[in-house]
Parts: sequence; C-alpha cells; structure tokens
Amino acid sequence: MGRIAGRFARVEPRLRASRLVLGLLSDLPRKNCWTIAEWAGEKSPHGMQHLLCRASWDADAVRDDVREYVVEHLHDDAAVLVVDETGDVKKGAHTVGVQRQYTGTADRIENSQVAVYLVYAGARGHAAVDRELYVPRSWTSDPNRCRAAGLVEETVFATKPELARAMIERFLDAGHHVGWVTGDEVYGGNPKLRTALEKRGLGYVLAVACSVEVTTRAGRFRADALVKRLPKRAWQKLSAGRGAKGHRYYDWAVVDLTDPAPGHRQLLIRRNRTTGELAYYRCHAIAPVPLHVLVKTAGSRWRVEETFQTEKGLAGLDEHQVRRYPSWSRWVTLAMFAHAFLAVVRADEHDRHPGPDDLIPLTCNEIRHLFLAVVVRHLDDLAHRIRWSDWRRRHQA
Repeated sequence: MGRIAGRFARVEPRLRASRLVLGLLSDLPRKNCWTIAEWAGEKSPHGMQHLLCRASWDADAVRDDVREYVVEHLHDDAAVLVVDETGDVKKGAHTVGVQRQYTGTADRIENSQVAVYLVYAGARGHAAVDRELYVPRSWTSDPNRCRAAGLVEETVFATKPELARAMIERFLDAGHHVGWVTGDEVYGGNPKLRTALEKRGLGYVLAVACSVEVTTRAGRFRADALVKRLPKRAWQKLSAGRGAKGHRYYDWAVVDLTDPAPGHRQLLIRRNRTTGELAYYRCHAIAPVPLHVLVKTAGSRWRVEETFQTEKGLAGLDEHQVRRYPSWSRWVTLAMFAHAFLAVVRADEHDRHPGPDDLIPLTCNEIRHLFLAVVVRHLDDLAHRIRWSDWRRRHQA
C-alpha cells in the first residue's frame, strides 16, 4: 500500500483504501461496500461508499502505480502484452456502459457492462496493468445520460480496438519496452490497430476470422481456402505453453504474406490435434522470426483468461455494485492492485523457495489463504455483528 499512499491527500481515505484492498483479498462470499465495511470493523458502509464516490484521489494515478509495480516485479525481456475484454452481467439501465451486448462471461447477448484490459505476461507471472470501460454509442449519443453517470463532457465513442491502442500507447509512453502484442479476433480484424502497432515497431500475433483474405506470392486467398493447399510437411507439432494439465500441443503452419510495407508478415495457422479445429493469426515482425516465437506469442493469449479468472475469483473484480464511472474505475483499479500483489508474491516465492517435488508450487489462491491466516486478523466481536444486523434491517426498512 506504500506504493500508492502518496495518491491520497488525507490519511482517512488512505487507511480506508487499505482496508478495502484487504477486503477484496478476503474470503467473503460476496464483496461490496456493505460486506467489506462490516468485515473491516466499520460501523456502516458509508465510509467505503464515500471512498469510491466522493473522496479526493486519482484512480488513474493509482493505475499507473499498479503498472509500475507489475513491470518492476514481473519484468521479462520477452514479455507479451495481451488485450482482451470481459463483461459483467448487470440489471437495469443506469449503471455506466450497460446495454444489451455480447459478453463472453455469459457467452450470449445480455444486459451487461464490458471493459477492455491490458495484461502484462512474462515468464514470472502475469497481471493486468491497464483498463478502459467500453462505453457504447447508446451512451455517448446521450450527453445527459453520460453526465449523470460521471463521464466527462468530451466522452466520445471508442471501439474496443481503439481502447486497446490507447492502453498500449500509454504503456509505451511510460518508458516500458515490449516486443509483442496478442489478442483475439476483435483486435486482429482491425487494420487501424495493426497499423498503429507496426508504426510503434511492435510485433503482433493477432487472431483473425477464417474468412479473412490474405495475399501470398501465389495470389489472394481466404484463410480457410489457403489452409487446404498446404502440404502435410508444412505442419509442425509445437507446444503453445504449459496449461493446468501440462504442455498444450497443437499442429502449426505458417505462410509468408506479400506486402509492400516494411516488416515481415505471415499467416499463422493452428490445428487441434484431436478435433482438427483451426485457428488463424495475422503476424507481423520487424525481421523474420522462428516459428516457435510466433507460437509462444499466440499461446500467451491464454494468460488473459487466467488473469480474469483470478481477479474475479480472488479479488472481486466483477462484484462491484456501483453505477457511476468514477466509482467503477476506483473499484477495478484497486482490484487490479490486489491481484497484482498476489501475482508478485507468487513470483517471488517461486524464485526463493522452489519447493519439493511432491508439492505443486504456491498458487495465488493458496497465497491468499496463507496471507489471511498469518497477516490479517478477523474481527469476531459479537456486538459488532449484531449492530450490523440492526443497521441492515433499518436501512432496508
């Protein structure tokens, strides 16, 4: 917490932010201002709500501190930036950014709120370093609605690839260096994002649809038509990285593309060895690179799913009950910070204490259990619990 202490003008919100982060790391079944305030020993949720809504502190400055903390402790010269979005199903129409839209969380169109995240993935670990809320046109076209939700007057519609580009450029402008970017079809199918990455000298391995058309020396083909022309010798068995059950092996093939612009462009194709399912990636590098580098970069995309799972399961990323944008940005930034703490401790413990062969390495989940047991002291005062029961019933009445 000392990393972000200077972002608070007064000691009261700084201490309350510390209690909120501890609450996000707690084993509460549901995490919101009410449950965390009771868990932290406060008399009502008003202080936590004030911290998120009205207290004077800059969530974007804390976000920058989170980025510096992650890069400092998880630094890897071969790190990859992964962009992806995740959605939270919400009721009503007043929560900022909510509308009926597709979300992978529900795997269907739902009334939901969607945000785009930037994840730093290296050999020592991975954690989110930036976030941007996706604000649909139905919101940006209604200034009164945006104003009521705490969005700034100049808020304009931005696509998910545009939000991803802003976060990547913010990461680079902060003085950090990274060689590769990866993401799914939402980002791979956007020419403006690919061009922006090329101008910044970044390599990318971005998923694209099977219907994308690419130009080779033999002519122009759809990706799914081009794969049928590949000989058997074009495929190589390579691992996309370790998963929960060991290495994830696929068959891979790569085709050189022709383009007058500087750089080396290829179409990478992945084939599931069991089902035969195919996936396609547009690749760009300043100079030719071996196939295993492209495969490793493509495999890094799974890190963002692991990050979302951990942030939601252990740090309450998706459990906020706030409506306005300032409160949303503060909650998710502190949740990112809580998860980053777990990721950094995990990386340090793996370096210092590799452990015996009959034990798996410490996980973020196990580190949270140990942290709560050793460091955090629970409040078990019966009178406090009874006062909270009385307060809840009075408020609801």
